[in-house]
Amino acid sequence: SSSESISVPMIPLGLKETKELDLLVPLKDLISEHYGEEGILFEKEIKEFMELRQAMRTPSRNEAGLELLMEYYNQLYFLDSRFFPPTKSLGVFFHWYDSLTGVPSHQRALAFEKGSVLFNIGALHTQIGARQDRASLPGLNQAIDAFQKAAGAFNYLKENFSNAPSLDMSAASLNMLVRLMVAQVQECVFEKMTLLCAQHDFLARLQLAQEAARVEDVYSLVHQTMTQAHVKDYVPFSWTTMVHVKSEHFKALSHYFAAIALCDCPAASDAELPEQEKAFIQFHVTMPEGPSLRVLLQDPEERRKLGKAHLKKAIMKHEEAMRIHGLCKILRKMDILQEVLSFAHKRSLSKYSEIDHEEDFFETGDAPDIHPKTHQKPEIKSPNFSQVKVTDLFHRLGPLSVFSAKNKWYPARRVHLMRGENGFGFTLRGDSPVLIAGVIPGGCAAEAGLKKGDYIISVNGKDCKWSKHAEVVQLLKSTGEEGVEIGVITL
Repeated sequence: SSSESISVPMIPLGLKETKELDLLVPLKDLISEHYGEEGILFEKEIKEFMELRQAMRTPSRNEAGLELLMEYYNQLYFLDSRFFPPTKSLGVFFHWYDSLTGVPSHQRALAFEKGSVLFNIGALHTQIGARQDRASLPGLNQAIDAFQKAAGAFNYLKENFSNAPSLDMSAASLNMLVRLMVAQVQECVFEKMTLLCAQHDFLARLQLAQEAARVEDVYSLVHQTMTQAHVKDYVPFSWTTMVHVKSEHFKALSHYFAAIALCDCPAASDAELPEQEKAFIQFHVTMPEGPSLRVLLQDPEERRKLGKAHLKKAIMKHEEAMRIHGLCKILRKMDILQEVLSFAHKRSLSKYSEIDHEEDFFETGDAPDIHPKTHQKPEIKSPNFSQVKVTDLFHRLGPLSVFSAKNKWYPARRVHLMRGENGFGFTLRGDSPVLIAGVIPGGCAAEAGLKKGDYIISVNGKDCKWSKHAEVVQLLKSTGEEGVEIGVITL
């Protein structure tokens, strides 16, 4: 394919890696001591959770991989509520490696596990974005979507998980990653414009020049962020160089497209003049020296002069981009980038020689910079966790409203009740689990030791933790002469 349609490489992130984790013993112990249930009866659920964790260590680089990470992330909400009491540690360490340096970190807090999985959701989006074929509109739209979602994941992480032990999850690092993703979106928006742009339309060319100036703007900001004190030693030199190269490259392109608009598009007719004047007033950061706008837009010679000044600046910037690119050994091996830079440079040179006249005695002036502007602002799309539905693996322990790590209760009691003349002597309310709302003094329930506020967890050996009010009433009603055995707990 012609170099025009070769996409400049994007920067994807590697996933954080983690060690295997064995939760069988700690979770079984907690189930026995906290929930008063046989831990061994929950081995299947614990193993299922561990298999899910094992699978999410190596997600596929596509939507299915993202879903897997989301499923695990959502399952951690239940794990946290069930097994991580606020006051006591589970004694398990979560080990994760830094995505850029490979330095290991570990913490007992489940928040570190959640944050690391969220980081990988962002990183996976960057890989999906970088893999798209950006020579086509659908590919570009998918890349834009992926980089916006990556920015959203890193931004969410920055706002919600502030004290992670690893550098890649520090606020400074995440801030840099959000900005890098936004810049990559902006670059895709520019590429989209070049695909949709009419070849010889003056206004469309001006718009391309302003889009390129906008890309230069955001990459300059990323470059500043990458060269700050806490980030500089940590970010790979190839990234910093690539971002610097891109900011110079897009500045060159903005001047090139300005020159093309002036030199390749016909001078404005009287009918076109008002619209072109309006666009041109907002085009440069400072107005170019020389004749009035009207003369400039209608006189081919004046257009050529200003176009030449823009090309001169474009060529200087192309050369600067190639010089910076040459300083990095890793980038020198990346032929694609080199090819794109030299193609753009040659294109500007040949245009310059085409419009350069031997009898030009004027000094080519300094073209003013182009005002950055975009027609599609990047969005930072926060992760939508609700799109992947999960069911609590430890559902059998009972409803979380009662059966969670933060609640404590006395050991379950078995109470035998006989029905008296006025029934059992208590009233019920609520669902899953059903609550004893009131106990009639002197009735059978009071004598058997039931109290207001007890939860019914079984009737005649049938588990009722998830039962609705009507079901429990039905079970009690169907008891015969021999009475009924109720299991209750008191918080």
